[in-house]
Amino acid sequence: MTYGTPPPHQPGPPPGYPPYGYGPPPKHPSAMTAMVLGIIGLAGILTCGGVTLVLSPFAWAMGGRAVREIDAAPPGTYDGRDQANAGRIMGIVGTVLLVLGVLAVAAIIAIAVAVSESSSTY
Repeated sequence: MTYGTPPPHQPGPPPGYPPYGYGPPPKHPSAMTAMVLGIIGLAGILTCGGVTLVLSPFAWAMGGRAVREIDAAPPGTYDGRDQANAGRIMGIVGTVLLVLGVLAVAAIIAIAVAVSESSSTY
């Protein structure tokens, strides 16, 4: 290459992506939080007896909001849609398990009350 000769042409990034050298877009602030809440909510079933399932509705709400905001933003604004969606799905599963657990506890209490009332009538 001689002095004054321009360098060969290098193609740019595909349309919809930031120029080279700018790195990936930042993750949505709530994406990781939703995923962590979903993991804690479900992992707590085994370790804490299901007490942590109360975090699941929050994971569902935060993950859903983050997914909507990521989808509504211009392309390349936010990253982390997969994490937000994982948190949302784990939140849905945990919330269903929480509702089933509350219904089971309510049924056990109702049965215990019914049995104690029927045995005290003798």
